[in-house]
Amino acid sequence: MRSLLRTLEHATLRDIALVCVADALVGASFGAISVSGGLPLWVPMTLSLLVFAGGSQFAAVGVVLSGGSALAAVATGLVLNARLLPFGFAVSDVLQGPWWRRLLGAQLLTDESAAFALQQHDPRRRRAAFWICGVALFVIWNLAVLLGGLAGGLIGDTDVLGLDAAFPAVLLALVLPSLRDRGTRTAALTGAAAAVAVTPFVPAGLPVLFALVGLVFAGRPGATPHAGNAGKTAGTDPAGPEAAVSAVKQEVR
Repeated sequence: MRSLLRTLEHATLRDIALVCVADALVGASFGAISVSGGLPLWVPMTLSLLVFAGGSQFAAVGVVLSGGSALAAVATGLVLNARLLPFGFAVSDVLQGPWWRRLLGAQLLTDESAAFALQQHDPRRRRAAFWICGVALFVIWNLAVLLGGLAGGLIGDTDVLGLDAAFPAVLLALVLPSLRDRGTRTAALTGAAAAVAVTPFVPAGLPVLFALVGLVFAGRPGATPHAGNAGKTAGTDPAGPEAAVSAVKQEVR
């Protein structure tokens, strides 16, 4: 882990730390909401360890607390987590190795770890960004959920405190630099427009999947490519898949 830390710039490590702080706030609110709603502490803790996806965890707990069945909660979580499939293809190069490493990497794949990996052009830095962000978030999230669950109803209404805004605000700051590219900006705006358009007509959690139409534009550069870049595709251009990340972030969690 120490060698991975030395691989990344201080600015990237600082951004990862900021995301961890935002996730800690959201995780604490998730634990508090779950326990204050009547669920035993082991439920949010098990979800955090095995699912490790904030949006899916909130959705699943929301279904259960509103009287829905466990099957409906699982189906809702699976629908929300479907967004991670294209992220997995985009960062597949950092998950190479023995099966246990790929399995662990799949568990640590989140919006944030994918976004930080896609920001790096050097393969070593891509791997370092993914693993450092993924491990740090996993530890911080589970600790925050535990503390929030122990606090129970002391946090109260998290919407009043604005905790729900902390996570998307930090992610918006992270993806803004990528919008300087014309192709990325077009993809992001297309995905955002699609999500907003279908929001009144589809159940909660589905608009984020409609935002993935922005992937159609992810591999199209804003200007005529140079000869050295002519061979790039949406799967190898670090700026391409990140367009999907920026398009869906505000719909998740």
